[in-house]
Amino acid sequence: MSENKKLPEKFTEVLQHEGVVSIVSWGIETHVANTWNSYLVVTDDERILIPAYGFRKTEKNVNVNNNVKLTLGSKEVIGFRDYQGTGFLVDGLARFVESGKEYDFMKEKFSFLTRVLEIEVSSCAQKI
Repeated sequence: MSENKKLPEKFTEVLQHEGVVSIVSWGIETHVANTWNSYLVVTDDERILIPAYGFRKTEKNVNVNNNVKLTLGSKEVIGFRDYQGTGFLVDGLARFVESGKEYDFMKEKFSFLTRVLEIEVSSCAQKI
Protein backbone atom coordinates (compact mmCIF):
# COMPACT_ATOMS: atom_id res chain seq x y z
CA MET A 1 0.00 0.00 0.00
CA SER A 2 1.37 3.41 -0.94
CA GLU A 3 2.19 5.91 1.81
CA ASN A 4 -0.29 8.38 0.36
CA LYS A 5 -3.19 5.95 0.53
CA LYS A 6 -5.85 7.00 3.05
CA LEU A 7 -8.32 4.16 2.56
CA PRO A 8 -6.91 0.81 3.72
CA GLU A 9 -7.68 -2.45 1.93
CA LYS A 10 -9.89 -3.52 4.85
CA PHE A 11 -12.11 -0.47 4.09
CA THR A 12 -12.52 -1.70 0.50
CA GLU A 13 -13.30 -5.17 1.83
CA VAL A 14 -16.07 -3.72 4.03
CA LEU A 15 -17.64 -2.10 0.95
CA GLN A 16 -18.02 -5.56 -0.60
CA HIS A 17 -20.54 -6.44 2.13
CA GLU A 18 -23.82 -4.70 2.86
CA GLY A 19 -24.11 -2.43 5.86
CA VAL A 20 -25.40 0.95 6.87
CA VAL A 21 -23.40 4.12 6.25
CA SER A 22 -24.09 7.14 8.46
CA ILE A 23 -23.18 10.58 7.13
CA VAL A 24 -22.92 13.31 9.76
CA SER A 25 -23.00 16.96 8.70
CA TRP A 26 -23.26 20.16 10.69
CA GLY A 27 -23.64 23.70 9.52
CA ILE A 28 -27.16 24.98 9.94
CA GLU A 29 -27.97 22.03 12.23
CA THR A 30 -26.37 18.72 13.08
CA HIS A 31 -27.85 16.05 10.84
CA VAL A 32 -27.33 12.33 10.24
CA ALA A 33 -28.28 10.77 6.91
CA ASN A 34 -27.97 7.11 6.01
CA THR A 35 -27.20 5.07 2.93
CA TRP A 36 -25.75 1.62 2.15
CA ASN A 37 -22.20 0.31 1.73
CA SER A 38 -23.07 -0.93 -1.75
CA TYR A 39 -23.85 2.64 -2.87
CA LEU A 40 -20.34 3.95 -2.15
CA VAL A 41 -17.92 4.18 -5.08
CA VAL A 42 -14.24 4.89 -4.42
CA THR A 43 -12.39 6.70 -7.21
CA ASP A 44 -8.77 6.03 -8.19
CA ASP A 45 -7.73 9.12 -6.20
CA GLU A 46 -9.70 7.85 -3.17
CA ARG A 47 -12.65 10.23 -3.25
CA ILE A 48 -15.91 8.61 -2.15
CA LEU A 49 -18.91 9.10 -4.42
CA ILE A 50 -22.42 8.53 -3.05
CA PRO A 51 -25.65 8.71 -5.05
CA ALA A 52 -27.94 11.36 -3.56
CA TYR A 53 -31.67 11.49 -4.04
CA GLY A 54 -32.68 13.06 -0.74
CA PHE A 55 -29.87 14.41 1.46
CA ARG A 56 -31.42 17.91 1.35
CA LYS A 57 -30.47 18.75 4.97
CA THR A 58 -27.00 17.35 4.35
CA GLU A 59 -26.66 19.59 1.30
CA LYS A 60 -27.79 22.68 3.24
CA ASN A 61 -25.21 21.91 5.92
CA VAL A 62 -22.44 21.26 3.36
CA ASN A 63 -23.15 24.63 1.75
CA VAL A 64 -22.33 26.25 5.13
CA ASN A 65 -19.67 23.81 6.41
CA ASN A 66 -18.34 21.14 4.06
CA ASN A 67 -16.79 18.97 6.79
CA VAL A 68 -18.50 15.58 7.15
CA LYS A 69 -17.99 12.34 9.05
CA LEU A 70 -18.97 8.89 7.82
CA THR A 71 -19.22 5.69 9.77
CA LEU A 72 -19.63 2.32 8.13
CA GLY A 73 -18.89 -1.30 8.79
CA SER A 74 -19.76 -4.92 8.27
CA LYS A 75 -20.01 -7.87 10.60
CA GLU A 76 -18.78 -10.02 7.69
CA VAL A 77 -15.23 -8.60 7.82
CA ILE A 78 -12.87 -9.60 10.62
CA GLY A 79 -11.67 -6.66 12.71
CA PHE A 80 -9.00 -6.16 15.35
CA ARG A 81 -7.98 -9.20 17.43
CA ASP A 82 -10.10 -11.46 15.17
CA TYR A 83 -13.28 -9.67 16.27
CA GLN A 84 -16.26 -10.67 14.09
CA GLY A 85 -16.94 -7.39 12.34
CA THR A 86 -15.19 -4.09 11.78
CA GLY A 87 -16.03 -0.47 11.17
CA PHE A 88 -14.47 2.80 10.07
CA LEU A 89 -14.71 6.49 10.83
CA VAL A 90 -13.99 8.72 7.83
CA ASP A 91 -13.46 12.48 7.99
CA GLY A 92 -13.64 14.49 4.82
CA LEU A 93 -14.74 17.49 2.81
CA ALA A 94 -18.00 17.19 0.90
CA ARG A 95 -19.64 18.76 -2.10
CA PHE A 96 -22.65 17.94 -4.23
CA VAL A 97 -22.08 17.35 -7.96
CA GLU A 98 -24.88 17.80 -10.49
CA SER A 99 -23.08 17.27 -13.79
CA GLY A 100 -19.92 15.98 -15.40
CA LYS A 101 -18.19 12.69 -16.10
CA GLU A 102 -18.50 11.25 -12.59
CA TYR A 103 -22.12 12.37 -12.30
CA ASP A 104 -22.90 10.57 -15.58
CA PHE A 105 -21.02 7.45 -14.41
CA MET A 106 -22.94 7.39 -11.13
CA LYS A 107 -26.29 8.09 -12.86
CA GLU A 108 -25.67 5.04 -15.04
CA LYS A 109 -25.13 2.88 -11.91
CA PHE A 110 -27.83 4.47 -9.75
CA SER A 111 -30.65 5.80 -11.93
CA PHE A 112 -32.51 7.26 -8.92
CA LEU A 113 -29.89 9.89 -8.04
CA THR A 114 -30.43 13.61 -8.54
CA ARG A 115 -26.93 14.60 -7.38
CA VAL A 116 -23.71 12.94 -6.29
CA LEU A 117 -22.26 13.53 -2.84
CA GLU A 118 -18.49 13.62 -3.32
CA ILE A 119 -16.23 13.27 -0.29
CA GLU A 120 -12.54 14.08 -0.38
CA VAL A 121 -11.15 11.89 2.40
CA SER A 122 -9.01 13.62 5.05
CA SER A 123 -8.63 10.59 7.31
CA CYS A 124 -9.92 7.07 7.72
CA ALA A 125 -9.57 5.09 10.96
CA GLN A 126 -10.56 1.51 11.67
CA LYS A 127 -12.47 1.54 14.98
CA ILE A 128 -13.04 -2.16 15.78
